[in-house]
Amino acid sequence: MRGKEKLFKHIKARYKIIISCVLIALIAVSGYLMMAGASASSNTSSAASSSSESSATSNNSSSKESKTVDWTKSSETKAYPDLDKYPKAWLDVNIEKQRVYIRDGADHNKILYTMYCSTGKNNSTPRGTYHIQAERGTHFYNASEKEGANYYVSWKNHGEYLFHTVPVDANGNYKKSVADNIGKKASSHGCVQLTIPDAKWVYENVPEGMKVVVH
Repeated sequence: MRGKEKLFKHIKARYKIIISCVLIALIAVSGYLMMAGASASSNTSSAASSSSESSATSNNSSSKESKTVDWTKSSETKAYPDLDKYPKAWLDVNIEKQRVYIRDGADHNKILYTMYCSTGKNNSTPRGTYHIQAERGTHFYNASEKEGANYYVSWKNHGEYLFHTVPVDANGNYKKSVADNIGKKASSHGCVQLTIPDAKWVYENVPEGMKVVVH
């Protein structure tokens, strides 16, 4: 009997050890699976977030590139500067950015107003420092180029290089296909094209002799 009792106790002890080992193994496996699942979820979330950010960046970039300026409106919603208050104002034509900046020469060339523009194709807009000339008017048409514009102001060669609106055809209709390039790329024959209100303001307000820098 004693031998049987000892054997029974020995077997029972072995079973306890085996059961304990199995439980420990199950707990370890369960913990590993939980950690792996959390890591996978985190990676998926991170990838989705990264993809979303990349997509948003791409969309924003695409949106900026494809944005068409409304050339029937002024470039900014704020009022144009009162040039009587800025006697040293001058016009900064930036070909690379396709912008015309009205700057205050008396205040560290502070930008007073920014206008969208379109300069000459194939670098046909001459770079340098010039001054507004006497020639200006409400309309012109160049038959040889089959193109004209409204509200023009000369800044070089007395009528050859001008600030003016986006172009018009022989009937005085604005050429939308060209006008839609304003603020984005050069599309003129050398003049500086502006939105209609911007050109009208320049025609009515910019005085003869004002400095113009093209670069």
